[in-house]
Amino acid sequence: MTTLVLLRHGETPLTPHKRLSGSGGSDPGLSPAGRRQAEAAAEALAHRGGIEAVVTSPMRRCQETAQAVAKRLGLHVRVEQDLREADFGAWEGLTFAEVRARHPDDLDAWLASPESPPTGAAETMRQVTHRVAAVRDGLLARHAGATVLVVSHVVPVRTLLRLALQAPPHSLFRMDVAAASLSTVTYDESGTATVRSLNDTHHLS
Repeated sequence: MTTLVLLRHGETPLTPHKRLSGSGGSDPGLSPAGRRQAEAAAEALAHRGGIEAVVTSPMRRCQETAQAVAKRLGLHVRVEQDLREADFGAWEGLTFAEVRARHPDDLDAWLASPESPPTGAAETMRQVTHRVAAVRDGLLARHAGATVLVVSHVVPVRTLLRLALQAPPHSLFRMDVAAASLSTVTYDESGTATVRSLNDTHHLS
């Protein structure tokens, strides 16, 4: 079995307000609460043991989270550009209610089809899925039989879970992936995936 442990980054100043923060935004770092969450995740993962590699999105909040864990585990961090968050275009920094008020038709289209991008965004959800799946395939080839920590964002983490479940695209919006939560997917030698846990936040209590 190859195991991917999926860690969403800790909170940023935008997270408690549920404001969209994608790859085209301000790239905020962790808030004080987010740094505490990263340390709690690091402690939980050290207790779990067995992690042999750490990879992360290039975005600041993920790199800060990944470094906290890697330091605790005595590992190096490798940056994977394609683990970055989706591009939310003109929706950056807005809540869903604000997007609904300003761009209702575009939001409906985005929720209905992976081919419809956010207003002014550079990529669709199908394109996000393609790049995230490519990272997954590379990790499975490079780390066969190992356990790898993947530090990323809401959309890439949900995408990896959706693909593991072979669920339809709209199921992406039916998963909760909290800040600093852990989810786990295993892959057998044939590549068949099993979701072992989803949105585990026990280490934050």
